[in-house]
Amino acid sequence: MTYDFTYEANPMRVRFGAGSLSVLADELDHLGLRRVLVLCSPSQKGTAERIASMLGDRCVGVRADAVMHVPAEVAKRSSAEALSLGADGCITVGGGSSIGLGKAIALVHGLPIVAVPTTYAGSEMTPVWGLTTDGRKETGRDIRVLPRSVVYDPELTTGLPVDISVTSGINAVAHAVEALYAPDLSPIVALMAEDGVRALASALPAIVADHLDPQARSDALYGAWLCGATLGATTMSLHHKLCHSLGGTLNLPHAPTHTVVLPHALAFNQSAAPGAVTALSRALPGSGDPATRLWELCRGLGAPRSLAELGMKEKDIDRIADDVTSRSYGNPRPVTREAATAILHAAWAGDPPTDIGQ
Repeated sequence: MTYDFTYEANPMRVRFGAGSLSVLADELDHLGLRRVLVLCSPSQKGTAERIASMLGDRCVGVRADAVMHVPAEVAKRSSAEALSLGADGCITVGGGSSIGLGKAIALVHGLPIVAVPTTYAGSEMTPVWGLTTDGRKETGRDIRVLPRSVVYDPELTTGLPVDISVTSGINAVAHAVEALYAPDLSPIVALMAEDGVRALASALPAIVADHLDPQARSDALYGAWLCGATLGATTMSLHHKLCHSLGGTLNLPHAPTHTVVLPHALAFNQSAAPGAVTALSRALPGSGDPATRLWELCRGLGAPRSLAELGMKEKDIDRIADDVTSRSYGNPRPVTREAATAILHAAWAGDPPTDIGQ
């Protein structure tokens, strides 16, 4: 095999292991942080307040208003509070909503982030930021928003409900799937992506069977770390463009939307991504092509199957298709408006994934 690639490692630290929350203060010491603002969603306020209590006077406050898709007005209010409190950094507790809010503050004010993930979102491993203004989600890459340190404690994920664990885990799988056919894929990222998918595909059924299974929770978080790292190292393609548009425009729930869309986006791209098909065939259980295996895995996990059940109206398909095809981006196959419409319709209806255009 002839190799031709560029790989650049992101500058960050990872602390992984059960009980690792206890070393959070050490991570602040390593970064020289003395006045941190803790950010979370309302559902994670209890964990955030526990962390604030652990840190004592090093915590200048807890802000529990992080929400999906990072509305610009929420980011503006949180940024103003961080400045007024004299914070020199932020701790994000939770999933993509809280990490996204921390990134919005870092983007404008450069405050370093220490991430404490409680889901499998993977955002903590990327320099990708997103802001939603007037129903349109804008994303970009900036090394300033990459967390300086990530503390992965599987014990913090045991309280994550099974249904959210499933969709959060498939959201992570989506990162690795797109990495495997990204134009800037490298051998090390391919290895990480395949192992991340394998870990999550094995762990999620075990979590459904026993949501307190410590090994399954550890394996899932390990897989999420790998999948998130692949997203941080490669270019996003059709799947993420679809989900960003659906989330930013229609405010559909983030992880469930990824879960529904992924088999359909993969089915469209498989014929142009033989390397990804080979890797995913090794990593995913079952038989058939990878899109079918993902579809069956999600069905076995009790995951949502259609965008309609997430609240999308059929009449919204056209404007999402227009948005997805209004800007160019890397994808293994050209994405026409007709193809985008067909993919969205199949995902809306909950149809099995098929290769649109074949």
